[in-house]
Amino acid sequence: MVLYITENGPNSVLAVANLEAICKQHMQDNFRLEVIDVLKYPHRALADGVVVTPSLTKLSPAPAAKIVGNLSNRRDVLSALGIVGQSQ
Repeated sequence: MVLYITENGPNSVLAVANLEAICKQHMQDNFRLEVIDVLKYPHRALADGVVVTPSLTKLSPAPAAKIVGNLSNRRDVLSALGIVGQSQ
């Protein structure tokens, strides 16, 4: 997974916290997360097609998925991550 943020932006800070909680509860150590600050690496964000932050991209396992926002809608995040049918 790749999470694109703006370093101290309030929605980015919230997205990091929400994703950490989801990963801890549902994925334990079974994931790899790269956090990209688009202010430090704007060319990477543009190359990856990211124009809005925070944005989460799940690369594998297939199918790939993207979700935009502070990741506070747990149901949408779990669905995008392919974690369906688990308690939310």
